[in-house]
Order: sequence, then structure tokens, then C-alpha cells
Amino acid sequence: MTRYKFETTEHELFRKTFRKFLAEEAEPHYAQWEKDHLIPLTFWRRLGDMGYLCPQVEEQYGGLDLDFSFGVIIQEELERIGSSLIGIGLHNDIVVPYIESFGTHEQKSRWLPKCISGDYITAIAMTEPGTGSDLANIQTTAIRDGDHYIVNGQKTFITNGIHTNLAVVAVKTNPSAEKKHQGISLLVIEEGTPGFTKGRKLEKVGMHAQDTAELFFEDCRVPTQNLLGEEGKGFVYMMEKLQQERLAVAIAAQTATEDMLALTLDYVKSRQAFGKSIGDFQNTQFKIAEMATKMELGKSFLESLIEEHLAGKDVVTKVSMAKYWITENAREIATQCMQLHGGYGYMEEYKIARRYRDIPVMSIYAGTNEVMKVIIAKNLGL
Repeated sequence: MTRYKFETTEHELFRKTFRKFLAEEAEPHYAQWEKDHLIPLTFWRRLGDMGYLCPQVEEQYGGLDLDFSFGVIIQEELERIGSSLIGIGLHNDIVVPYIESFGTHEQKSRWLPKCISGDYITAIAMTEPGTGSDLANIQTTAIRDGDHYIVNGQKTFITNGIHTNLAVVAVKTNPSAEKKHQGISLLVIEEGTPGFTKGRKLEKVGMHAQDTAELFFEDCRVPTQNLLGEEGKGFVYMMEKLQQERLAVAIAAQTATEDMLALTLDYVKSRQAFGKSIGDFQNTQFKIAEMATKMELGKSFLESLIEEHLAGKDVVTKVSMAKYWITENAREIATQCMQLHGGYGYMEEYKIARRYRDIPVMSIYAGTNEVMKVIIAKNLGL
């Protein structure tokens, strides 16, 4: 089952155990979760019980002190079940690392153990109705008032928005800063804080079981002790963490690509038309050959990036390339695989139909692919 050169026997055992866990705890229920448009809290708690939430956290806060390579395995195995499980990867590898990197010992002691157990489900609240990838222009304000910040504003498209009870929120603590990005800070806002409310659960084209919501802050009084890191450094912190977030999206897209190709290979071998299997037609063979080649290219590129990221290297340009190219490739392959499934590919009972509707958003969140190209061009000196 080893996929990467850096995997050890320990990684292989971890993957095998986690895959078995998901086969029992998630796979049989996933279709119902999609119909319910929600992943139950009981599943989050089971993940916590088994040590699959935030395993990278230091032992002193209740974690297993594992590196990101184990997070890669968790992300891949979750994506094999379905894209609606992305909220778990976001909790593990995107939001909680903010607390790990920029939180005080007191903050870590207060929040991390519950993030590990599944009692706290985290969200990162950056996007606003008027600002998507343009983070410097967020409008949510947090004005200092004694030992509190008064927060006013709205966030949207927030992953884990319904379940979250611990949100890392990007706010303007200095709305008049000469350079807009220098006025941004991060506040950790807990459910139950007066003035913090959740809006409707957003109805999406895909990823139906994954909860996405709007968050509202109206004269929300947040203790200054909930400031994450230094005031005015929020934009810098977000830029620092986006490398891992975008890498995670590329990992999910690559895993989905491999899953779609495997599903389609099985289907074209067994499906008969005009007296022979669909896989016997040259058109099918050429399409499969093209997709398999692109899949392998993505896999090789991704493996090298994961290794460089694990080594602590700055690979922002390459990660932007991977996020853009692998997600676009996944979208193209989803279309091709559905076509090869014929009419059955459009039926919800076939997994390829879910993939077809789940994949496109990967080129939008964590920074649109157009923004990825801007970053690549800029870093190439253009």
C-alpha cells in the first residue's frame, strides 16, 4: 500500500488501519450523509477517539507529535471515501496549525486538547461576501475596547461553518492602516460568544455532506486574550499557512483523479456495447491512456512537493502550480470519466456522478486558479 518514497512501515500500518476504520465508520454511511447534507458529530468524536484528529500536535497538549506525512495519509484516505470529508483535513492541517504556530501556551492548553478529541471543530473565516481571494480588502472590523475587541462583519463560504465552535477569524484591527494588509489580525472566536451567530447552511452544487455556512458578528465582544499572535500580523500569518492549505487541495484533487480513473477502468472493462466491452474500443483506450499519463505526472510532481514541504522549504511557486494544474486536470478527468460511464455516469448511485459535481470547486477555494497563475507569474519575475 506504500505510495511515496518517504513512507515507512509505520506509515503503511497507519494507512492500513485508517482505511479499515473508514471502511467501517464512514463508507457505509456516506451516501446517507450526502442526503442528510451533514456529517454527524458522532463521526468527528470517533475520529478523535481513535487519534485521527490533529495527530501532529505536541504530546503535551494531547497529540501524537507526528509530522505532516501522516496528515497526507489521512487526507488521501478521506478523499477516497468522498470530497465531503474535506472539513476534517481543514481542521487537522489548516486551522489547528494556526493555533500551534501562533498561539500562546495558555491558548494551546485551552483549545488544542478539545480539537484533538473532537469536542472542538474548527473553521477559518477569511472569505467575505465582497472579498474572496482579495484578503487585504476584508471589511470585518475588530476595534479595541479595554480588554475586549468589538467585532462587526460577515463571513461566507465557511467550511465547517455549521459544526464549528472555534473559529479563527480574519479581522481589521486597524481599518485605517496605510497598507491595508498591515491592519489585519486573527482572533479566535468561540461559539456562544455574544454577538456571534451562524447563518443558513449553504446549498452547494457538490460536496453535499460537508457543511458550509455564513458567520455573522454584531458587536461581538471577544477577549483580547483570544488574539492569535501579534496584532497586525494576520495577513503575514495567512500567507505563511497558505502553502500547506494549497498543497492539501492538490493532494485531494490527485487522490480524486486516481479514484476516478480506477472506477472508470473497472467500468469500461465490464460494460458491454455492440458485442464487446467499452474498453475494447480504441477511443476508450486512447482516453484512458491520456488520463493515466496525466495522473502519473501529477503524482510525481506532488510527491516531490510533499517531500520539499516536509523538509521545511519554501515551495510557494511550485505549490501554486500544483494546486492550479492538478485541480484543472481533475476537473477534465471527471468529465471524461463521466462520458465513458454513459448514462449511468449521470446517476447519483454511481460515485463518478458525485465526483463530477464535487471536483470543480477545488479550482476555486484556497485561492482561485487565476490567483495561482498571478502568484506563479509574479514569482517568475513578471
